[in-house]
Amino acid sequence: MGHKGTLAQLSPHNGAQMRCQTAIAWFKSRSKRSSRGVPPEWHFGPFCIALVLLILISVCHSSLFKRFFDLIRRLGALLADLDINTGPKTYLKTDMVAFRNLSLWLAEAGLLGFSVAASDKATYMDYSVTAIKALQTLYDEPDGLWETTGWWNSANCLTVLGDFLALAADEAEDLSLEDVLSNTFTQAQQTSQTATKTLIRGLSMRLFESRYTASPVSGTSALASRGFSGFINNYYDDEGWWALAWIRAYDVTGSTDYLSMAESIFADMQGGVNGTCGGGIWWSKDRKYKNAIANELYLSVAASLANRAGESDSYLSIARNQWDWFKGSGMINDNNLINDGLDINSDGSCTNNGDTVWSYNQGVILGGLVELFKATGDSDYLSEATSIAEAAVEALSTDGILHESCEANNCGNDGSQFKGIFVRNLYYLQVEAPKDDFRNFILDNADSIWNNDRNSSNFLGLVWSGPPSAGGSPNASTQSSALDTLVAAVAVF
Repeated sequence: MGHKGTLAQLSPHNGAQMRCQTAIAWFKSRSKRSSRGVPPEWHFGPFCIALVLLILISVCHSSLFKRFFDLIRRLGALLADLDINTGPKTYLKTDMVAFRNLSLWLAEAGLLGFSVAASDKATYMDYSVTAIKALQTLYDEPDGLWETTGWWNSANCLTVLGDFLALAADEAEDLSLEDVLSNTFTQAQQTSQTATKTLIRGLSMRLFESRYTASPVSGTSALASRGFSGFINNYYDDEGWWALAWIRAYDVTGSTDYLSMAESIFADMQGGVNGTCGGGIWWSKDRKYKNAIANELYLSVAASLANRAGESDSYLSIARNQWDWFKGSGMINDNNLINDGLDINSDGSCTNNGDTVWSYNQGVILGGLVELFKATGDSDYLSEATSIAEAAVEALSTDGILHESCEANNCGNDGSQFKGIFVRNLYYLQVEAPKDDFRNFILDNADSIWNNDRNSSNFLGLVWSGPPSAGGSPNASTQSSALDTLVAAVAVF
């Protein structure tokens, strides 16, 4: 997906003429209301110029308008705070205040084709708290997992709550988030489920749907596993998600039980490494596929443990070797994007399978490289992460909003989680290697989620440009994925 769109795509009213006509009609009716009357000091000439300029910029380039509008809104707000009765009334002051008010009125009317950006960190904090409260209505305390989603998704639910706890201890205490971490740690290990990952048929992309049932799904290509004691099952990617979740829990609580669990999980993951394709970890214990996500998680967990656990030199050596292998494996294509995995050829060689460029494959690697930078101080890791992030933002967003390629078809139970994982790791990168483009991207997506992808119950859907019903009903996966972006906005504002 690229950044370019047609005029009809940019306009909610499907055309400039309708937008302008609606703007004029709405302004006439609005200006007659005494409760919001036009201040007598407005000057009609500059006011008309402002109106035309606002509409033209909005129609021609919505993203440019958003930046322009925000500048005017902030300047207007500053001028409005001045006491105009204590000094001469300048044309600049009165016109700019009028311009600011007009901008707000047009945005309120929904005529400008974008959502007004949140103005401060506290607003994104409020968004996050509201979204967490909705997510927690799906939390099954006896199981320690989230209803309407799967096993590995629950690990990501836990991780985003940990990220929020790290940023907002007081608000997290009000939400009892440390209790959620502790309860999941105890209860989720007691599940007697088995895991299957079923290839969704009929799509031009490799997408597995995770199911956690008593037996494999009949009539499909499925892989079964044992239970989840110790957060270990038949899938090394599942294990990696839980290891990262407990590392985050350790970061925000200091409980070594969580760190020890992450180390135990990683020890099991190490059993999946062999010399096929020159190295790397298998996706599952059936040893049939080497893919990007399992190997990125292996790298990220190793590098994270190198920064936290004993035997840091051993973990760091693993992480460094894993990155060197991954970089040379062929999974990073000529566009600096990461495809899904590797084909194992009959002669034993391995090549990029050309499968879908999923957002989470562009994300987890960022977090792993950030941890490698922290462990070594080598800024080359940040440079390589930045290059991947830039390519992903360019390729996977439309008008600045992140999209997954499966949204038009079927993202299943897994694809709905992917985008939040990318944004989470982009925020980790932004903290260490700030770029205005990354910050604006995170904030723009957070604004769009809140204004366009939220239903009346504060549940957030799959498609961040909205509506919340697009792609199916919101669930714990879509909620936690979008929440990742709201929390990231708190972090980078």
